[in-house]
Formats: sequence, C-alpha cells, structure tokens
Amino acid sequence: MTESITKMTQDVVLEGNSPAKEVAQKIGKPYSTLLREINPFDQNAKLGAGTLLDILKATNEVRLLEHMAKCIGYTVKPNNVHPA
Repeated sequence: MTESITKMTQDVVLEGNSPAKEVAQKIGKPYSTLLREINPFDQNAKLGAGTLLDILKATNEVRLLEHMAKCIGYTVKPNNVHPA
C-alpha cells in the first residue's frame, strides 16, 4: 500500500491541475526535494505524513485520501466547508 500511495502522490503532483513547481512552492519545499520524496523508486527518500497533507491541501486532491480511507474500511464525505 505504501508504494501505491507514493505513486498516487507522484501522479497528483506531476499530472495534476497545478504545475509541480507551484505545488513545491505552496508547501515550502525545494522542487528537487519534493520530486525525490514522491519518487516511489527512491528507497532513501520518504514521503512524510505532513508533506502528504500539505500536498493534499495545495492540490485540493481527494483521491489519495479516499484511497487511504478505503484501505481501512472507511469512506470520505465532504463537509462542504473548505479550509482557508
């Protein structure tokens, strides 16, 4: 499951609505560091939970959250209130 989440995160960052450099800027990470952390094949770099949350906020992407919830038997339901 870990590789799947990292790969999904990589897809969101590299193929999402916001350019990857913009995502890096929004979350306060150097672009090269972000690319390394979301590379599922780099065994020496890890995607931290805090960075994942920052990416979710920066991209407004819920697929990752839905996937993680589904893996543990939950579903994600919007509350119609968007954080600032």
